[in-house]
Amino acid sequence: MSWLSDTLTSTIGRKLVMSLTGLFLIIFLVVHLAGNFQLLADDGGLAFNAYAKFMTSNPIIKFTSYGLYAFILIHIIMSIALAVKNKNARPVGYDKVKGSANSSFSSRNMGILGFIIFVFLVIHLRNFWYEMHWGSIPMDEAGNKDLYAVVNAAFAEWWYVAIYVACMVGLAFHLSHGFSSAFQTLGVNHSKYTPFIKKLGIVYAILIPAAFASIPVIMFFNS
Repeated sequence: MSWLSDTLTSTIGRKLVMSLTGLFLIIFLVVHLAGNFQLLADDGGLAFNAYAKFMTSNPIIKFTSYGLYAFILIHIIMSIALAVKNKNARPVGYDKVKGSANSSFSSRNMGILGFIIFVFLVIHLRNFWYEMHWGSIPMDEAGNKDLYAVVNAAFAEWWYVAIYVACMVGLAFHLSHGFSSAFQTLGVNHSKYTPFIKKLGIVYAILIPAAFASIPVIMFFNS
């Protein structure tokens, strides 16, 4: 297994793992967004509660969820390991230059943006995922846990909605660099395809976080 340890301790190997886990999480966001849109159904939350029950009780989905949690942790661990290794390799910083001349805001601040997303995940999982599994949530008329009521109560608070939207802005910037960077790390770097991938990444980085952010905003104004 020395090849595995060599891969996971090398810069290229860690970037490869980050790219693969990042692309998986990019796909997951689309699936998660489709489920979240059920919060806007005009049925008192019945569709969303049924979806939440399915996502937490179906054996295949539960197994996939464990993989998701593992990928999130691996993505975080690899990013920290890379940051530490890069810092140790360059203990004395380069001469100060104008950052925007050589790189984008997102690429220069991926660590900070990642930390914002991590804090959001902790809050998000504690308020909803934890409550769904171990909280005292009443049942809806269909006999499912009324997670919609928990989400609706949270999104009725302006400060929670503001935090959510701000974190989605951070996610947008993180994705704007991470999307194309993941493909580049995997070797998809060609004059014919790279411009399209970068444009697709920008579109994705705008539309997906904006769609996520729109849900609490709509629910807030409808409350």
